[in-house]
Amino acid sequence: MRNILFPLVVLAAFGIFITSCPGRSSANGIKSAEPKEVRVLLAAHPYGDLIIPFIPEFEKETGITVIVQQLNENDLNRKLTEDFAAGISSADVFMTRPLQETLLFLKNDWLAPLNGISFYDYPSNTIEIGRRNGNNYVVPLIVEWQVLYYRRDLFRAAGLSVPTNFAELENAARILNSGGVTGFGSRGAGSPAVTQISSFLYNYGARFIENGVAVFDSPQALEAFRLYGRLLGVSGPQSVSTMSWNQLMPLFQAGRLAMWTDASVFYGQLIDPQVSNVPAENIGIARLPRGPAADEPYIITAWGMSISSMTNDLESSKKFLEWAASLEMARRGMLANITMARSSVWNDPAITAQVNPGLVETMIHASRNGYPYDRPFITSVVNARELIGEVISESINTRGTSPRLSALARRKAAEVNDLLRADGEYGF
Repeated sequence: MRNILFPLVVLAAFGIFITSCPGRSSANGIKSAEPKEVRVLLAAHPYGDLIIPFIPEFEKETGITVIVQQLNENDLNRKLTEDFAAGISSADVFMTRPLQETLLFLKNDWLAPLNGISFYDYPSNTIEIGRRNGNNYVVPLIVEWQVLYYRRDLFRAAGLSVPTNFAELENAARILNSGGVTGFGSRGAGSPAVTQISSFLYNYGARFIENGVAVFDSPQALEAFRLYGRLLGVSGPQSVSTMSWNQLMPLFQAGRLAMWTDASVFYGQLIDPQVSNVPAENIGIARLPRGPAADEPYIITAWGMSISSMTNDLESSKKFLEWAASLEMARRGMLANITMARSSVWNDPAITAQVNPGLVETMIHASRNGYPYDRPFITSVVNARELIGEVISESINTRGTSPRLSALARRKAAEVNDLLRADGEYGF
């Protein structure tokens, strides 16, 4: 865990003392304005690292003292949840993982509405997750979307075009699955696989949850489960049913995978010559192939920023949030290879000229067509992923041919509905 306090924290601590007083008097006895401060909790993430050195500039421009703490994502979640549940708030502004936290935080009124903050520069599908009753509670910072990484050299040698639909994907995977190279890889370990199979479900016209009811046992969803099982069972790595991204990425870097689908965030590591044996020019990025019903890859707000409803200084908190999520910071993030959420940075030639064209094209496509969830958006998401993961594992282990898949999906959907009922979310 990293716990970073700014050098100015001593001054900030002094600020806490003086702001607790009725007011300060100048030499002529006239009371001066109370000093302003904002407590900020950042993730131990490249974006948190990026903005910290610039905070003194914000302090100088605004006169607001900033107290910064930086924690890894699990400790950040734990601290926020425990503090909020205890009725206290140790942070005014904080980075947050909307898919993990926002629903719980909104249900308990732990977030302040961000009235007066502009959201014009964000794709609508990145904002949805942080909205309730017409109000926005989360500013998107960083986005991820599903892409298909592929070996250009292997496709050329086989005389294949990059697949654009599921039939072409399955055909290419079988052809390329030879000579010590595996045709296709994606997460196969139960719970982690849920996020990557999500786009397959969406492209078949299916969902995990619809109107507060589990529907991943629909005929369309079953077709997606079977395809995913065939792809990985027939053309995937050995023991793929135990693999997540951290086992699959080294296989691609070692030149042993022809195609790999996962989040856009991994591109930089794939082309890093210090860890990858595949030359960057042989690595392509393409859209996840479309399905028979849709072309909806997931696009998620991986990190956002919110304000505590318990803050004592909403005005100062908003000023910091607007600064931290500003266009200038987004530009800096993009140039640091962080996939920022603002639309304008993806349409700025000065920035995109320095970004892989495939990354730009797939992001713009996802921002216009993508679905904003890569998992069930429910409070008991961890348990739900485990249950859905059992259906995925069954399909992979039987190469998509399991005669019990439909019954298993119905049973697991019923169990997810029980979770929804227990959380008061069934039918909403």
